[in-house]
Amino acid sequence: MAVGEAAGGPRGQDQKAAIPPYVKAISGSLGGTVEACCLQPIDVIKTRLQLDKEGAYKGILHCGRTIVRTEGVRALWKGLTPFATHLTLKYTLRMGSNAVFQSAFKDPDTGKLSNAGRLLSGFGAGVLEALVVVTPFEVVKIRLQQQRGLSPELLKYKGPIHCAHTIIREEGLRGLWAGASPTVMRNGTNQAAMFTAKNAFDVLLWKKYEGDGKVLLPWQSMISGFLAGTAGPICTGPFDVVKTRLMAQSRAGGELKYKGMVHAIRIIYKEEGLRALWKGLLPRLMRIPPGQAIMWAVADQLTGLYERRFFLNAPL
Repeated sequence: MAVGEAAGGPRGQDQKAAIPPYVKAISGSLGGTVEACCLQPIDVIKTRLQLDKEGAYKGILHCGRTIVRTEGVRALWKGLTPFATHLTLKYTLRMGSNAVFQSAFKDPDTGKLSNAGRLLSGFGAGVLEALVVVTPFEVVKIRLQQQRGLSPELLKYKGPIHCAHTIIREEGLRGLWAGASPTVMRNGTNQAAMFTAKNAFDVLLWKKYEGDGKVLLPWQSMISGFLAGTAGPICTGPFDVVKTRLMAQSRAGGELKYKGMVHAIRIIYKEEGLRALWKGLLPRLMRIPPGQAIMWAVADQLTGLYERRFFLNAPL
């Protein structure tokens, strides 16, 4: 009998290897680091477009060219330190907690995970990462990205640590969790869709079942990850715009324009129209699906190493 098969049939269907949460967490953290370094300029452009209320930028290319012309190429990597740190921590928590939630939702008798269980696991992982990691790091990142210019003496925030200290001093600890509600909704919905879609595309395209010992080639992981990362930005665009607006406003400046998630949606719709709730969608689609492709290409190879080791040591 070939390695990877058991008496009852293909190992991928009956005797799947349980990949520990710590393996998933490590694979996610390394994937997040690579993603951040590659795609930071797109995130800067997305943030500038979402904060552009006067129509100063005519589109993605115009925004990028304007930033480079007026602030230099380095400005496209503004906020890289908090962005890379937050992506690394986020993916560590996301992948690890999703694995824990999936274990909890599996049928105790068959060990199978239902589609509802997969959705709930993804949503739970998204909510957890939003509250613990994403919100405070994105507040700092957005405050840094909205600053124009590179001269330190002209900037209110000199760097990520100084920015965090300034926010806490002027606005209190709560200031780091501005926009938490739309972030929770965005990330919870995103991860519920992403984990479910990634698993579905792996099975549909490559006949790959988690824990079956089959290791996808990097390009196969990238295709599945890219497709899985497409739906979320379209569905959660308004949450992302509102999150950015809430995070960008400072409590130290007096009365806040946006009082909360629902109030912000109403004000943006009233003042700027329905399309404004999807501002920055194109750069999000340029960043998130390729980001998921990069992350999963790295993560699947690392979890694949564990699976190969499992099957090499598994009895025939």
